[in-house]
Amino acid sequence: MSFVFYDTETTGTLTAFDQILQFGAIKTDYELNELARFEIRCRLLPYVVPAPSAMRVTGVTVDKLTAPALPSHYEMVRAIQAKLEEWSPAVFIGHNSLRFDEHLLRQALYKTLHAPYLTNTNGNCRTDSLRMIQAVNLFKPGTLSIPADSKDKPIFKLDRLASANGFDHYTAHDAMGDVEATIHMCRLLMERADDHWSNFVRFAQKATVLDFVEEEKVFSLTEFYYGKAFSWLVTSIGPNPENSSELFVFDLSNDPSEFAALDDDELATRLGTHPKPVRSLRSNACPCILAYEDAPEFQRARGPDIDKLREHAAKLKADETLGRRLIDTLVGTRPTREPSVHVEEQIYDGFADNSDQALMTRFHEMEWSDRAGVIAGFSDPRFKTLGERLIYTEAPETMPAQSRSAYDLALARRLMGVAGTVPWLTLPKSLADTDDLLAVVSGTEAALLNDLRDYLAHRVERAVALLA
Repeated sequence: MSFVFYDTETTGTLTAFDQILQFGAIKTDYELNELARFEIRCRLLPYVVPAPSAMRVTGVTVDKLTAPALPSHYEMVRAIQAKLEEWSPAVFIGHNSLRFDEHLLRQALYKTLHAPYLTNTNGNCRTDSLRMIQAVNLFKPGTLSIPADSKDKPIFKLDRLASANGFDHYTAHDAMGDVEATIHMCRLLMERADDHWSNFVRFAQKATVLDFVEEEKVFSLTEFYYGKAFSWLVTSIGPNPENSSELFVFDLSNDPSEFAALDDDELATRLGTHPKPVRSLRSNACPCILAYEDAPEFQRARGPDIDKLREHAAKLKADETLGRRLIDTLVGTRPTREPSVHVEEQIYDGFADNSDQALMTRFHEMEWSDRAGVIAGFSDPRFKTLGERLIYTEAPETMPAQSRSAYDLALARRLMGVAGTVPWLTLPKSLADTDDLLAVVSGTEAALLNDLRDYLAHRVERAVALLA
């Protein structure tokens, strides 16, 4: 299987509401030799407001944001989707991609009426170089040079890691530059910690994770929060009945007998304590897991010995009623997720049915003037909303004058945040943030932000005129 390394540069960090401005990807063979590369930029969507902090970091100017020669967001996503489908099946890798870039990519696909789960369906799977590097730093310290801040806290930002580990001529915060830096770091992992590299590639595949947790009665699970590692020796209880990709594991430093004696209320209270006796593991998100025998000595030394761990695991496996109670109680005590009124935040509200998938394919094949008829056939209201928005952003001249005027007004209200508190960045907020940054920058950064301020102020004037 080949690898696809990828990175995005965006208008900000709100993964549901910001957009990709630049996408870069390199396909390699199993030995990380480059086979092909792909890079594309697009112009700004009319309903997205760029964050000045993001523009400052990436160096994207107003001219780049608005260049007419660049593809539209829809055209860019169509090209990305076609290229990644061509390169599939593959293992998709980015740096911090599981928490950021993948969500931006999914949103881009979803908002343009494509199947959003490209990186983990149809034979594809994914992993994350950030997790790999954090794990190797924990389990095999000294393998890589890890920079530190003034408080001696390790820094795992890609630009700092790449420079500290000999990657030269690096253009940080450029999508292709970040892809090249990620490959450089992964090549070092392959050369210096091939066991950990192989482990992460192996567990990028959901089926392999499921087989492992079923076979290994005691295994190590490690998670990273804000760069700090937390590890437990656990055993699998079973899947979430509402989501088969989520598995529950039991911390074997606890004796299951103590939980079996609790009534339902007591059990719910106990499961809410810290450290959590039951944790979740996403089988399709490359968990950091190791067989007990492969876990480092410092981790094994912290808990009960292997005989006691196996005893606890055997008790839990033998008591199916307790296993079901643990899962049902944990799932039942989770806060209910309130449905969002914003279509961007409805991405995980369900899959498209076969009929809607077929209509999506037709939508992309037709002339813009004919696509409104396709949209009317969608059974899922999300896709009707997204389809109408696509027509407005890509071919507004094909819309009836009244509908177009209504969209113009709705766009102005969205950009100005007329509804009150909204989850996206508004023009007034971006303008205020730009002024704050201008007070502390100079030189080329000040020039970039002054141009951005002028651009934002002009957009505010246009929006206010529409609302008048």
